[in-house]
Amino acid sequence: MTSDLLTPIRSSADVARGLDALILRDPRLQPISRLTGPLPLRLAEPGFAGLAHIVVSQMVSRASADAIWRRLVAATGTPPTAAGFAGLPDEQIASIGLSGAKIRTLRHLAARDAAGDIDLLAIAALPADEALAELVALPGIGPWTAEVYLMFCGGHPDIFPAGDLALRVAVQLAFGLPERPDIAAVREIALCWQPWRAVAARLFWAFYALNTGREATPGANLSQA
Repeated sequence: MTSDLLTPIRSSADVARGLDALILRDPRLQPISRLTGPLPLRLAEPGFAGLAHIVVSQMVSRASADAIWRRLVAATGTPPTAAGFAGLPDEQIASIGLSGAKIRTLRHLAARDAAGDIDLLAIAALPADEALAELVALPGIGPWTAEVYLMFCGGHPDIFPAGDLALRVAVQLAFGLPERPDIAAVREIALCWQPWRAVAARLFWAFYALNTGREATPGANLSQA
């Protein structure tokens, strides 16, 4: 995985420029783009709040994730800080509605961030391979969480979270595949969309929403972070 940090995604114009480049590279994307219309930017500031929001968003129900996030914000402030979360008593965290695994993940993340042991802003600005290695080394942070954080909080232009179920469904629908492709197959398909794979991901999330009526973009509510 590569990421050209000389041209990070910072504006809607960057997304539009990336989409134009993608369509030139892969004309199959043009009819999909016509259906979805302009793609959203959905960037948030890197740091504890952005990564915590992505951890919380990994719920079966978006409504549940949004409700839990609102309770977390109410408990810690806007935006949530590592120090604020680290200072919450156990009983208050339990009332937010997080699973035990997510509580452990956020507790560890908040403690290390508040102590200055990790710098999530600096990690977001690293080349993608280095940043991903640092993020997945954190307990409870898997590849999907790390990739989405770099996309929506770091502006990395060339990341495609192939493990995302909605993206795999969208690729199947868009290309008329007989069955849903697995992670390895989607990762291989996405290679031709370098160096704008993050824009391709936005396109396929939008296509998924159009076909299912369900918003699946992980960064859909990151502006609340």
